[in-house]
Amino acid sequence: MKAKKIPMRRCVGCMESKPKKELVRIVSNGEGGLMLDPTGKANGRGVYLCPNMECIAKAKKKKAISRGLERDVDPVELDRIFEELSVYERKDP
Repeated sequence: MKAKKIPMRRCVGCMESKPKKELVRIVSNGEGGLMLDPTGKANGRGVYLCPNMECIAKAKKKKAISRGLERDVDPVELDRIFEELSVYERKDP
């Protein structure tokens, strides 16, 4: 029997490919708003980000969220998303 394939996604902050379950998805929904997608199944264009402050800072500096979503993102809305992401932050050993 074949081993089950693990879906991999690339973090827009550190640009490393990691298993989808280790990353947090940020989605641009149809109305132009941003939201976190903990299930990874919400409709809309999405980008993946590691749940740690280093990757969040890199993504913010590179404007990777806007580029990945292919639209301009309001800085206030982006700050709100980054604050919500801090809840998901994992401490790496």
